[in-house]
Amino acid sequence: MENENTLTAIVTINRPIELVWKLWNEPEHIAKWNAPSDEWINKKIENNLVEGGGFLYAMAKKDGSENFDFGGNYTEIITHQSIAYTLDDGRKTKITFTGSEPVTLTEVFEPVANLDLNMQQRFCQTGLNQLKAYAEQL
Repeated sequence: MENENTLTAIVTINRPIELVWKLWNEPEHIAKWNAPSDEWINKKIENNLVEGGGFLYAMAKKDGSENFDFGGNYTEIITHQSIAYTLDDGRKTKITFTGSEPVTLTEVFEPVANLDLNMQQRFCQTGLNQLKAYAEQL
């Protein structure tokens, strides 16, 4: 999927693949790490991790000044290896999980066309960094 119209974020997590997969996919864990900063919260998290299943993360700033829904449908799932999905707006993302411990997680995604690309890449990278911090403190 990687081409000139995609952005990439990568993190290496010093935990076993079974745990990293669980933390990436289970709503009670997603709520603990899926935010670009302490200003943001997940107001609602739904995740039906099956091909054709959907997900929704309703995100908002704690002060109420901004919010958005991040949702889509899974197009491919290979347990402990990769997840691909198409967002509600048609953009595609693929996440690969490489290694058993540590795990390198690579997210390649199509950005929103009219938003700053550096901001979108940082937003994604920060989320991965938050996952790493959460996973490694468990």
